[in-house]
Amino acid sequence: MSNGDAKTELIDAGAGGVPSSQQSLAKSFGLSLFYWAAGLFILFVLWWIGGYLIEINPNTTNFKDFGPIPTFKAFPELWGEGKIQAAVYTSGGRLGAGLLIAIIVGIPIGILLGRSKVFRDLSNSPFQLIRMISPLSWEPIAVIVFATWNGAIVFLIAIAAVWPIVFATAAGLAKVDPAWFKVAKNLGAKPWHMVTQIILPAIMFDILTGVRLALGVGWIVLVPAEFLGVTSGLGYSIADARETLSYDHLTAMVLVIGIMGYILDSSCAMLIKKYSWHH
Repeated sequence: MSNGDAKTELIDAGAGGVPSSQQSLAKSFGLSLFYWAAGLFILFVLWWIGGYLIEINPNTTNFKDFGPIPTFKAFPELWGEGKIQAAVYTSGGRLGAGLLIAIIVGIPIGILLGRSKVFRDLSNSPFQLIRMISPLSWEPIAVIVFATWNGAIVFLIAIAAVWPIVFATAAGLAKVDPAWFKVAKNLGAKPWHMVTQIILPAIMFDILTGVRLALGVGWIVLVPAEFLGVTSGLGYSIADARETLSYDHLTAMVLVIGIMGYILDSSCAMLIKKYSWHH
């Protein structure tokens, strides 16, 4: 075999490695997509079976609109009337405001818990006591304190979402090597530099994990909080559909809640992966 032939074979082999890698990546993505679609399909089949059993039972046939077919038929009507967009926009604003308050309050408290033993010992019992109170238990007090229901709902979301952020931040800070702070202090770092240059970059993964948990808690609290006192939002749309016996609209809005929650949670998971410490 000549040197030219050997070179050609080596070039061909090297060129063949790239498509092989791309094929492996495409196969992995295709498999993930298949499992994702298959899981949703199985859920849809179970939902359809449940709807069919409700429809054929004389005692429950009036609730046949809970099935998937009536639900999907209701989507164009709700979308055309702008009800889905308005509910998502309103509830999203309340969730965003409550989560922002929880982040602004929770991260500093979490840093204090992680850095100060005295503060941690003093605050442990009151924090654990308040944390174990159901967020919706604050609703009567929130209605009295806040001038509007909107403010009360934002407070309920914030009081529910703050604790995952607080404890995730504190847990992340506890894993940071104390030597980092000693070195930074010897180099003349100020407290603000400690926070911005060492603490936040080191615990960003933990903070985002806490935000993801807080988002799930806040999303769960949001809907029942909107059942009373307001005339907008996803929770109100469900209550209104129940009162008018529009069961297809009710299940459609429930499905919207699930879709929006899934999108928000997936977005948080992507941020966690992107800003992970290891990257």
